[in-house]
Amino acid sequence: MSDTEAEFADLIAQTSEESQGLSRGSGTDRLREMGAVLRLSEADAAALEGEAGDPDQTMIINMGPQHPSTHGVLRLMLELQGETVLRTKPIIGYLHAGMEKTGETLTYLQGATNVTRMDYASPLFNELAFALAVEQLLGVEVPVRATWIRMLMTEMNRIASHLLFLATNGMDLGAVSMMLFGWREREEVLRFFESVTGLRMNHNYIRPGGVAADLPDGWEEDVLALMDLIPPRLEEYDTLMTGQPIWRERLQGVGVITADEAIALGATGPILRSTGYAWDLRRDMPYLAYDELDFDVVVGSYGDAFDRYAIRLNEVRESMRLVRQIVEGMPSGDYRVQDKKVTPPPRARIDESMEALIHHFKLFTEGFQVPPGETYAAVESPRGELGCYIVSDGGAKPYRLRVRGPSFVNLQTLPHMMRGGLMADAVAVISSVDPIMGEVDR
Repeated sequence: MSDTEAEFADLIAQTSEESQGLSRGSGTDRLREMGAVLRLSEADAAALEGEAGDPDQTMIINMGPQHPSTHGVLRLMLELQGETVLRTKPIIGYLHAGMEKTGETLTYLQGATNVTRMDYASPLFNELAFALAVEQLLGVEVPVRATWIRMLMTEMNRIASHLLFLATNGMDLGAVSMMLFGWREREEVLRFFESVTGLRMNHNYIRPGGVAADLPDGWEEDVLALMDLIPPRLEEYDTLMTGQPIWRERLQGVGVITADEAIALGATGPILRSTGYAWDLRRDMPYLAYDELDFDVVVGSYGDAFDRYAIRLNEVRESMRLVRQIVEGMPSGDYRVQDKKVTPPPRARIDESMEALIHHFKLFTEGFQVPPGETYAAVESPRGELGCYIVSDGGAKPYRLRVRGPSFVNLQTLPHMMRGGLMADAVAVISSVDPIMGEVDR
């Protein structure tokens, strides 16, 4: 055995002994003992640059923010012992746009145009969380058809988001053709969005009081055609990735996290469900009309990167199952609440009535008044619990707006998933978290 191999064997043995010596306490206690987070300032790291290194010392390197596999502008400061990652420090803020503060300068009617740009891979969920929070403050009841349209659009958005994950996850791990396939199917979903909302992304479609417009003629045929198109493509994904030995070697046993650790870190979505903990707000804290639909919560067993991949793949199938039920059960009626204080007049009325024109002008320039109070509304986005906290002082703009972005919270799991793994596995772990940096930095 060479000296390098002996050192690596000693490191593995030491890591194993440390893990066996951890307390049997809570997930929080174990995380503290493991010490996976690199607590080194950027100034201290810069001061070490250029110093002659001791062969026995660890090495600090940067990954990102320009690295293509950090999914945007995420920067990781890694402490390495050879090829093994010991500690990690995620560094964020390179994309900071101040969206929450901007939201406090916009009326409630304008707010959806702001929040929709946070998680740009699933914009309709941002709009939904914001609209639900505003409606709770207003005390309005949304028409049943508007509720079902919202469910249809968000489940279609979940499919598009997970297809994007499958595409980029494949690309990150070397399955380059998966990028083409995932993009191909996602394109069809975005084409449907464009036919309904007029835009492929950042729709401003779900608004306080309902939705911006009713579904167009022929929407059922378009949706069902998509539901027939995607299943055989998912079978192709299974053939290309799920059963392949190389794919399994790259993902199984990589980036493992337990349920206790995930809960201690506040992780939700596929990360939490990969540990076997079945938590989904659509079932456990129902909103819209999900309690009237039949679906399963997909969970894993090992909490590794393969489980997180498999969960998202199968959640596409569950979302298609939900979409078919929504198409069959779509009720008739209004697509927005008929409250003149909240809802603008029909476009045709503006050309006929001066009162309607004035009403439209004042609503879009001054906005509508929201009673004083505070509220929190949460939805199950493709990445986990997406929440919106609003404080109203009785005016037409939020006094405080705060968004709980699941990507931001889920990034806390990276150091704990990457500890003890190889440098080559860092990309697989980052990809399995599926962070959207627009939501992290917002």
